[in-house]
Amino acid sequence: MLDTLLNTFSTAELICLAVVFLSLLIQLYYYLRFYTAVFRNKRRIKKGKIKLLDTLPEVSVIICARNEEENLKKHLPSVLKQNYPNYEVIVINDRSFDNTETVLEQLKKEYPHLKTSFVPHDAKYIDSKKIAVILGVKAAKNDILVFTDADCEIVSDKWLENMVRSFSQGTQIVLGYGAYNKNKSFANFAQVFDTLFIGIQYLNYAIAGYPYMGVGRNMAYRKSFFESSKGFSKHLDIQSGDDDLFVNDFASRKNTAVCVSPESITTSEEKKTFSAFLAQKERHLSTSSRYKFSSKFILGTELGSRFLFYLGVLLTCVLQMPYWYFIAPGAFLLRYIVQYIIINLNAKEFGERKYFYGIGLLDILLPLINLYLYIVAYFRPKAHYKWK
Repeated sequence: MLDTLLNTFSTAELICLAVVFLSLLIQLYYYLRFYTAVFRNKRRIKKGKIKLLDTLPEVSVIICARNEEENLKKHLPSVLKQNYPNYEVIVINDRSFDNTETVLEQLKKEYPHLKTSFVPHDAKYIDSKKIAVILGVKAAKNDILVFTDADCEIVSDKWLENMVRSFSQGTQIVLGYGAYNKNKSFANFAQVFDTLFIGIQYLNYAIAGYPYMGVGRNMAYRKSFFESSKGFSKHLDIQSGDDDLFVNDFASRKNTAVCVSPESITTSEEKKTFSAFLAQKERHLSTSSRYKFSSKFILGTELGSRFLFYLGVLLTCVLQMPYWYFIAPGAFLLRYIVQYIIINLNAKEFGERKYFYGIGLLDILLPLINLYLYIVAYFRPKAHYKWK
């Protein structure tokens, strides 16, 4: 019977079928094995298999700011009003030419645990956020350093406590989730979904034992670890990478933890236009060529199998192979159902909106955009990218 069934397909059609089913299996493996890790991690914490800190040590929060006077007025109080017993907030004024310094001086009068430092205007450094981060690390008096951005609103006054409790024994790096504010534009819809899916990947991969990046708007690490690993010394020649390349170089299964809860999320100001969103993505993608081979492999395999799956399903329909009206819709629907359930379960965990129709569109569109931007970023001169 199997021989009879196989004989109904040509060699080309059998190859196409093999591509569809092999890529489908790889995709299902990623969704069911990797993208559910955050839920297994949550259960282990509830069962006490993952020990959280039962005491709250002194910590330092570091924020780098360049021309952020309005954002500091709006968002810095949410950092300064954390329900945490003993912490300092260090804001590094990175050569601002607006009223950032004045705003910080006013806030220091109200909040004594706010400290400031600055990058000199005549500093002969590369125009990079890394220099500001290094100065913040040096200024910090505590070992645990928690990072966020000047345009970030802290959702809960328990944010700092949640991030710090994740520093169990042996933990050197803690990764959190940073969301974007939402509006009704397509640019925002794409940006928020892109951020969600990247979060699903880097947080779940880290839990599964393959940490490859973090986001500077919500992450933490130990000062002693940063200094002993020589921090950004390998990447001072490029603008970006103060978050993802540091994690990619030094994070491991044993030294990295993830903090995901409704109280541990930060939200950032969204990009107002689609072109601004694309420019930001290009800058972020400009660092990915420096990722370790293992990171490139795990990311490339997912992306490659996704392209092959859609290509195989499309060819099945175009060629009108035997039983194509069962094979193509069946494979597509199976993947979509699994994708829909797991993405939205993660979205709920990350405090994001629910997705339905947009998943299919953005699942195809965003990788094509990323591929284009990656090629553009590869040929851009390093000096093209600016932090602010």
